[in-house]
Amino acid sequence: MKKIINVLSVISLLAFFACSSTQSLQEYYVDSSENPNFISLDVPTSILNLQNEDLSETQQEALQSLKKLNLLAFRKTSENGAEYEVEKAKVNAILKNADFVELMKLNSEYGKGVIKYVGDEDAIDEVIIYGSSDDKGFALIRVLGKDMNPAYIIQLMDAIQKSDYKGEGLGEIGEFLKG
Repeated sequence: MKKIINVLSVISLLAFFACSSTQSLQEYYVDSSENPNFISLDVPTSILNLQNEDLSETQQEALQSLKKLNLLAFRKTSENGAEYEVEKAKVNAILKNADFVELMKLNSEYGKGVIKYVGDEDAIDEVIIYGSSDDKGFALIRVLGKDMNPAYIIQLMDAIQKSDYKGEGLGEIGEFLKG
C-alpha cells in the first residue's frame, strides 16, 4: 500500500510540473504591479507628443501602428538585491520563450538589454524592450500595436531620440529611465 501511495505521489508531482508552464509576460506585469519594488504604468502612445514633430511618412506610419505602452521597472536598492536577482531571472526565463523573436541586443554604459517581438516579421503585434543595470535595476517596456514593421520601430526610435520629449507624463518611471 505504501508503494502505491509513493508511486501516486510521484505521478502527481510529475503531472503538476508537466502542466505548469512559464508565466506569460502579461501575467508577470499584472503580478508585479502590486509589488512595491516595481513602478508600473500603462500609457497611450500619444504621450510621446510626436504628432507635432516633423516626421517622415515612414515614421508617421510607424506611429499610427502603435496602440499603447506598458512600462514596468524594478528599482534596485541595497535592501532588495536578492529580490532583484530573482525578478531578473523570471524576466529572462519569460523572454527565452520561442514566441519572442530577437530583433537586436543592446549594450551601453548604462547596462545591457534586448529588443524582441511577437508576431510575423512584417506584421508585429508586440515589441518588448528589456534593459537591466546591476546598480539601478531593470525596465521592461511592451509596445503594443497592430501590424508593426521592424523597420518602422527603428524609424520611430530615431524620431523619439531627435524629438524634445524628455519623459513628461511618465512620472516616476520617466525619472528611472532617465537615469
